[in-house]
Amino acid sequence: MAAYYNEIDSFAAKWLRNLIAAGHIAPGDVDERSIKDVAPEDLRGYAQCHFFAGIGVWSHALRLAGWPDDRSVWTGSCPCQPFSVAGAGAGVADERHLWPAWFDLIRECRPSVVFGEQVEAAIKHGWLDLVQTDLERENYACGAVCIPAASVGAPHCRQRLWFVADALWDERARKESYRREAGRMGREQQPFPWDTPWACALREFRVVDDGTTYGVAAVDAPRNAIVPQVAQAFIGAYLES
Repeated sequence: MAAYYNEIDSFAAKWLRNLIAAGHIAPGDVDERSIKDVAPEDLRGYAQCHFFAGIGVWSHALRLAGWPDDRSVWTGSCPCQPFSVAGAGAGVADERHLWPAWFDLIRECRPSVVFGEQVEAAIKHGWLDLVQTDLERENYACGAVCIPAASVGAPHCRQRLWFVADALWDERARKESYRREAGRMGREQQPFPWDTPWACALREFRVVDDGTTYGVAAVDAPRNAIVPQVAQAFIGAYLES
């Protein structure tokens, strides 16, 4: 299998399996366990590992950027609730602060490249300092930037912190060959729900909260997802660096 997806929400996990079956994201397995229960040996044999996978937008964004499904990479959008301005602001004291669990797996498995995303408000809680310090101690080179969804034409701000960690291994020579594939792969990918004008996308995902579990889940899945076009630009900048 090309990819491993870790997602604890059952509705999102079902959506992931449907997207995999339709060929919209990299083929692979969906694991609904908590990341705290995942062991390094569970990840052996996977080219890509997507944690807090949601509805698979990192995989889609990688494809948009020309990153082949069989090229090694890890991605993750750690839960934002501990740091979001809409939450209680407990920060690293919140039990949903799951960076330590993810970092334990990174330290043990040492993926060559890690992409991640978090709400901008996490910076003032010291989240980015913690992430960079942890990764740099393991000899990763790190870079981070804040990019809003409005930068790709979305009708809202959705400011997010994006980071990349490179294991400093000698993969530079391979990048040029992957760049040559980028144009071809980008043209061949199948359509995805987000590949529509923003007005159409908003209509597609507008679900009235009538108190049913289905309605709430359907609204939360895209609301919690990253914007693929922003991730695509960030990944593309890494590939061009």
